[in-house]
Amino acid sequence: MANSSLPESALLQSRFRGCMLGLAVGDALGAPFEGAWFLKPYQVKDVAAKSSRLRYTDDAHMAIGLAESLIACKDLNGPHLAEVFTKNFEQEPWRGYGPGPPRIFKKIRAGLPWDKAAQDIYPGGSYGNGAAMRVAPAGLFYFKDFNKLVEAARAQSIITHAHLLGQEGAVLLALTVALVAGGSRAPAAPEIIGQLKQYAAEDLYLQKLKDMEALLETKDLGEIASKLGNGVEAFNSVPAAICCALRHPGSFEETVLEAVSLGGDTDTIACMAGAIAGARLGSEAIPQQWLEKLENKDYFEELAVKLLEAVI
Repeated sequence: MANSSLPESALLQSRFRGCMLGLAVGDALGAPFEGAWFLKPYQVKDVAAKSSRLRYTDDAHMAIGLAESLIACKDLNGPHLAEVFTKNFEQEPWRGYGPGPPRIFKKIRAGLPWDKAAQDIYPGGSYGNGAAMRVAPAGLFYFKDFNKLVEAARAQSIITHAHLLGQEGAVLLALTVALVAGGSRAPAAPEIIGQLKQYAAEDLYLQKLKDMEALLETKDLGEIASKLGNGVEAFNSVPAAICCALRHPGSFEETVLEAVSLGGDTDTIACMAGAIAGARLGSEAIPQQWLEKLENKDYFEELAVKLLEAVI
């Protein structure tokens, strides 16, 4: 756990590193179980222990792209970010991308504007969780300015997920990361939920945040999945990921294992939960046996350091 007695710069670096590494570890731990029914934490740990390498999917791959663009532009730059997403996909198309993004990237390559291509495929926009799964670097980058954070979270969403429900999922996830990463003391769960309610404009998310309050102490994971969801829609995965992180404020391991154990879209829920837990607890809280196996670990750490250098 990140020591809050550390100098501010060292504390922030631990949290930034924890967030970037945490999202990748969560993604990699959840990937083998995508679409599964409820799991036991020991099943997840056993598979990780037997794996020679923890490989991340498109979730962490797109978070890399967002971090790269924020570092290069020192702000959210839509055209640049769309180009980075497209280039990264073309270099590693085997990361497990869903059917939508490759079609969107192809249209961007053909000349459609970065903020119009997605709606050409999904009229009205997609409300999947693809914008939220990658947004954690924006939560870090804008942790001092929530107004800019909200604007950036929505802007990066539009490239692939233009629906307001998809955008708001990204906003809430980024806000949670910012709330736990900044300051000497991460707020308690009720305070975080209260702050998120202030930024939730959609009734569906407001209801899920209210449900979350009643689930912080439950022993029944089925109740979490039933009320908050475990699917690919942003409103059926972002609340669940936040809930897992808030239920285990002192343990990265328990957070991500519970997120995977919910079943369903396991890699994305664990990716988002891992980002929050890592941002709260710092890189020291991530089990070493997982970090040692994490693919491209050094690059995630490098991006975290560069993100911090860009904002302090």
